This record gives sequence, C-alpha cells and structure tokens, in this order.
Amino acid sequence: MSCRTLVIVPTYNEADNIERLLNTILEKYDEQLDIVVIDDSSPDGTAGIVRRITENEKRINLLVRPAKLGLGTAYLMGFRYALERGYSRIIEMDADFSHDPASISVLLEAMDNADLVIGSRYMNNTVNVVNWPLSRLILSKAASIYTRWITGMPISDPTGGFKCFDAKVLKSIDLDRVHSQGYSFQIEMNFRAWNKGFVIREVPIIFVDRSVGKSKMTRKNIFEAVWMVWWLKILSIARCL
Repeated sequence: MSCRTLVIVPTYNEADNIERLLNTILEKYDEQLDIVVIDDSSPDGTAGIVRRITENEKRINLLVRPAKLGLGTAYLMGFRYALERGYSRIIEMDADFSHDPASISVLLEAMDNADLVIGSRYMNNTVNVVNWPLSRLILSKAASIYTRWITGMPISDPTGGFKCFDAKVLKSIDLDRVHSQGYSFQIEMNFRAWNKGFVIREVPIIFVDRSVGKSKMTRKNIFEAVWMVWWLKILSIARCL
C-alpha cells in the first residue's frame, strides 16, 4: 500500500459493532491506512468506545457531531478531513460489517487503474446480497435500474456505499453543492465523478446484512433518491455540475 489511505466510518448507535470493526481493520492493514469515525452523538455510547481506543491507537481518530445529521453530511465531513491531511485515497465504509474489511484490499488494488472504485453487489447479472428480505432486495435492485435508465451511468450498483475515491476526484467536486443523503448521496457522488470524466471501476463484493443493530434507511432516503436522479440529469444537461 504505497498511498496513504483514510477509511471513513460514519456511526450512529453502533456500540455492538464498532470496536470489533476497528480492531479487524487495524490487524489486516499496515501503517499507510488510517480510520476516522464520525459519530452523530450516538445515545448508545459508540463515541465513548472509539475514544477509549484512540487513547492507544494513533491510526484512529474520532469526530463527534452534535446530533444525527445524516449520512451524506458525515461523509462530506470525512472527505474534507481527508483532503486537509493529504490522504491520497479515501474509502467509504459502513460500521455494521455489511462491508467486509477484507475487501478493502480489493478496492485498493483496483485503484491502480481507476479514479473511483465501487464495491458492487450486482455485477454481471448476479446478486451478491446475504440476509436481506426480498422486499429490500427488490427495492435496491430497482433503484439501480432506475438510476442507470435516467442518468445513463454505466454502473451496476450506483447506490452501493463501499467505495474508494482518489483524492483528485473529491478535489474536483464542489463539496459545498452536495446536499443529498442515503441512497441519493451515493448516486450523486458517482454521477459527479462520472460527469467529469473520471475512470470508474466496479469490483464484486458480497454484502451481508447487519446481524446486530438497526438499519438507518428511511422512506425519506428513498423518496430523495427518486427525484435526485432527475435533478442531476437536468443539471448535467444545463452544464451546471
């Protein structure tokens, strides 16, 4: 791993997962990889667990926000944190083990020939999702098809949240103009990178639904994604992106 890499892990009520996740990543990867946890003042004490770990581990940092402010703004805070500190590669990752820490290496290897690498659940007409109810799977797959149809992006899994950015991609995007959350945040960041001509690759991953804790997806996130793709398309045609 020749490039300094930062893994951004947003958290809200992940006390059952966060310590094991952090320890797993640290054990698997060398000193070139650091982690920043962005916690939205979780009432279950997630931040306290991370703060205790940071006392003896300099590769982990903690940012605590005053309230639950949303996934998109958490990642934007993480992006700015990474760019200010000169990281070359920036990874988005969930805290609940739905994204396998072992697959971080897969993302990084693919970055040798890409500017953005997405861990895809739906490559080559396959579905690599474990333990999701059928309704959730249909919703996710339909969102992917809908997004590709409206935007024209050649991405099999545009709503996936396990990905790695080259820093130059984030530097090229006006982060102050990114306001979406949840599904639509992932779509918007992909679209902005694709619209600027960056090379995007997908690599297959197996997504395993969380075994503890609760999903953070809401109906608001779904509705936002429905109209967001049209907004992006219109801005692109008007050359406002």
